[in-house]
Amino acid sequence: MIQSMTAFARESAEIEQGTLTIELRSVNHRYLDCSFKLPDALRALEPKLREHAGASLARGKVECMMRLQAQQINTQDLLIDTARLDALVAATGIIQKQLGTLAPINALEVLLFPGVCTAQEVPEEQLQKQALSLFDKALVNMQQSRRREGGKLATLVLDRLTVVEAEVNVTRKILPALMQHQRDRIIHRIEHLEMDVDQGRLEQELVYMAQKADVDEELDRLDAHMGEVRRTLKQGGPCGRRLDFLMQELNREANTLSSKSQSAATTQSAVELKVLIEQMREQIQNIE
Repeated sequence: MIQSMTAFARESAEIEQGTLTIELRSVNHRYLDCSFKLPDALRALEPKLREHAGASLARGKVECMMRLQAQQINTQDLLIDTARLDALVAATGIIQKQLGTLAPINALEVLLFPGVCTAQEVPEEQLQKQALSLFDKALVNMQQSRRREGGKLATLVLDRLTVVEAEVNVTRKILPALMQHQRDRIIHRIEHLEMDVDQGRLEQELVYMAQKADVDEELDRLDAHMGEVRRTLKQGGPCGRRLDFLMQELNREANTLSSKSQSAATTQSAVELKVLIEQMREQIQNIE
């Protein structure tokens, strides 16, 4: 399927440490460029995140932001180092005796003393595994969004391609009449001047003029490029660069058609082709 490079995905999960939230944003880019904003506890996970993103995406500038909102501490999860607490109380008693003060010990200050109270920690490996699983889930959702957007882009391109094909067919049909009209107009002007003309030389000049104005090759190449665009879209996959190249080739032929134009009709047709091709190219810039 055709995928867009523009998408967004957000996933959250409740884990032992709190609420883990992952946000993924992607926009168009020449190649795959991933950037990560991770909590300190998950910084070591970046290489794996980059590997998983590279296995799923071909192009796009992807921004990943992870947030870990710590939950309120459950007193049952707190561990008191009784040996350190006893030592702290004994030391406090000595200091009180030396200073001659009997101020009561503040329990909260005792808990804040390093090493007295600690919370049970979840192994780092488990936290990383949970984060990686949630990242993969967000990645799947973003891919689905990119496919939906890609389908819409492909439809827009095909709609305009149909109009381009119709314009090329109209030009191809009127071209013989336009060439004949140009030939008749020149012959009429020469006859009006009542001059003796070498008929052989005149025919040579008329043939030369017809060859310069002939755009059959350009129209054939336009048909070939449009067929390739349709085949590429049908094949799917990461094809944005190929489609962009085909737009350049279509535009090249439209420019040639314009430069060879011998009538207002073909000039207008060439302008319309270039407008349609530019509209397709703008859409294709977002295709992976």
